[in-house]
Amino acid sequence: MTKTILTTALVLTLGQIGIAQTGFDKTKLDNYFNALEQNNKFMGSVAVSKNGEIIYSKTVGLADVENNTKATENSKYRIGSISKSFTAVLVLKAVEEKKVCLNQTIDKWFPTIINADEITVKHLLGHRSGIHNFTNDKDYLTWNTQPKTEKEMVEIISKGGSDFKPDSKAEYSNSNFVLLSYILEATFAKSYADLLQEYIVKPINLTNTYVFGKINPNNNECKSYSFAGTWKVENETDYTIPLGAGAIISTPSDLTKFADALFGGRLLKSESLEIMKTIKDGYGIGLFPIPFYESIGFGHTGGIDGFSSVYSHFTDDKISYALTSNGTNFNNNDISIAVLSAVYDKPYEIPVFATYNLTPEELDGYLGVYASKQIALKITITKDGNTLIAQATGQSAFPLEATEKDKFKFDRAGVVLEFSPADNTMILKQGGGQFTFTRE
Repeated sequence: MTKTILTTALVLTLGQIGIAQTGFDKTKLDNYFNALEQNNKFMGSVAVSKNGEIIYSKTVGLADVENNTKATENSKYRIGSISKSFTAVLVLKAVEEKKVCLNQTIDKWFPTIINADEITVKHLLGHRSGIHNFTNDKDYLTWNTQPKTEKEMVEIISKGGSDFKPDSKAEYSNSNFVLLSYILEATFAKSYADLLQEYIVKPINLTNTYVFGKINPNNNECKSYSFAGTWKVENETDYTIPLGAGAIISTPSDLTKFADALFGGRLLKSESLEIMKTIKDGYGIGLFPIPFYESIGFGHTGGIDGFSSVYSHFTDDKISYALTSNGTNFNNNDISIAVLSAVYDKPYEIPVFATYNLTPEELDGYLGVYASKQIALKITITKDGNTLIAQATGQSAFPLEATEKDKFKFDRAGVVLEFSPADNTMILKQGGGQFTFTRE
């Protein structure tokens, strides 16, 4: 499970699509989410708007598991890297006001950063700077809950160095958008939080969107969780670390309102929006393409601590979609496909979850370290009570769910593991690939 501030691009199914329906089967979609909730697969909220009006919203799960507080449509979720879309809008507002130029280099702000005299503001926006992504560092999760000053963050980013020559390619880096936050603050002589309110939140009347602080359950702010047999509360990243790369809290209805305003020309001039939508090496400016059948949407995904999120706008159909979650034990991409399938009158299935219970003693037969000749990866299998835990080399551990004898899955990453204890082998299935592992 990713613990960094980003998640990878959402990729939806391609094929033929009809005109979006407004009279879709909302009861079936409600039943889809009820199935997820009843099986501890998903806690979160979704919203869909058409022509600027909400046509569907649904919230399931708990905002605060410890106090059994149910989430409501006003519950607020940290949106992680979706914050980058907001930051990109703020930078382009600064460009429109002639306070910043896209092609100016960043050396006047950050002289200690390698290649600062070659890296432009636009390189930061398009992930083309080469500046190393600090959330990839092995020690990141040892300090991400503690406040950092701008000076400390710039020092961390400077020490990370360069991963490639500026503008030679694109590679996702949260460092870019943290630096953009500081450029905005220096340019306007205001905090990022205040700029967000002044240029985006107040003009389009977002009621639940702001830069977060400590999670405050009394203000409808959700805690976040990971699932390992039960929902376990996650640590809180301090807002000073991601800032414009991931420090915004919001709701799905606010995100659809933001998308409608952005793509409806109410936040930026048309030429600025075209800059955002121009894709190079997979990235636009605070956006990337999100296809669904023949429709191409634009949006962003996010992940921070146990939170995950996505939003997308489909201009041709005037549809905006957003999902926010504070705990998922499922593949969010599949949820997005289900919601959009319902809206676009495409087929989808309500998932059926078969459970297969094993005792801790039965799990002992699967424990060990497994290696494969097909890929340079070792997978360590341990247990936590009645739950089998898998951890691949250099990655976070994740819980496995038994579906039948010797067969386990991790829905969130689409992983299936099939064991043959007598042969000391295990087969990993993911994304159409199949790999055989042998217990050492």
